[in-house]
Amino acid sequence: MSLPEQMLAIEIENGVLKPVKRALPIPSANQVLIKVEAAGINRPDVMQRKGLYPPPPGASDIPGLEVAGTIQALGSNIDHLNLGDRVCALATGGGYAEYCLASAALCLPVPENLSFAQAAALPETFFTVWSNVFDRAQLQLGETLLVHGGTSGIGTTAIQLAKAFNAKVIVTAGSEAKCNFCIDLGADAAINYKEQDFVDEIKRLTDNQGVDVILDMIGGDYFPHNLKCMSDDARLVQIAIQDGPKAEINLLPVMLKRLTITGSTLRARDDDFKAAIADKLLENVWPLLTSGKIKPIIHSTFALSDAAKAHQLMESSRHIGKIILMV
Repeated sequence: MSLPEQMLAIEIENGVLKPVKRALPIPSANQVLIKVEAAGINRPDVMQRKGLYPPPPGASDIPGLEVAGTIQALGSNIDHLNLGDRVCALATGGGYAEYCLASAALCLPVPENLSFAQAAALPETFFTVWSNVFDRAQLQLGETLLVHGGTSGIGTTAIQLAKAFNAKVIVTAGSEAKCNFCIDLGADAAINYKEQDFVDEIKRLTDNQGVDVILDMIGGDYFPHNLKCMSDDARLVQIAIQDGPKAEINLLPVMLKRLTITGSTLRARDDDFKAAIADKLLENVWPLLTSGKIKPIIHSTFALSDAAKAHQLMESSRHIGKIILMV
């Protein structure tokens, strides 16, 4: 298979996304080279552009944590994938480019009923939601999940997965239209946080019992309010800190209600950890995607060279679901 020596990529220069030519990356023994058809935009990409989230050691400096496309080259240790396979993959970086390296263990087949654009919307959000809601927080059948940011890529994924596994879902969102979208997607209730106090609404919706699991991307001042929303033995999972890393905490409800407060970031975890999530997704979630029971929600697509415009939309928070770059 003949490959070019160079590729178009988007690099970060002084906080600005800039199209450049880069040498084609070469896969190591456990990697594959993917010809990228589509790449997902995620908030960590925006943070990286701003200098707030540097790539881990050994990762590409090119942003982009999820891609979909076809395999063009295989590392020497790879025997379960083939040239030309249609895959989507979780990457540690490098997604905003015509070609991207990914660990073979983190490649999943593109469901036959999904386009490359839809497949590129899967890895970062589905790995994150499964790892945090089901593995870390151990959401159980019949429990109630509160998701802050219900119309984000993470939010729309969390709604669908939690409902698919028979949990109740309450979300917060920033407009009536966004709240209605979440309800249509399957959420049991949606709270417009700009017009309603979400603590009071949670108490009303749960008969003062509170929720069992909270998935929070906001942090900051949300933290003490989250504690007031939690039932006995509830679990709070912090996966981002859009409103900052610091908050005051009243430890008394943590003790009295036996609360669990945890959090995680995915990018820096090793391939073995991520591969275990990939295996669970393939077994538990991919059949739901193939059957159409759940689907990625895409707001809009941009050309690779328009990555800066895609970031502007991400930062505006006007979108519902994922933003995708088409290569």
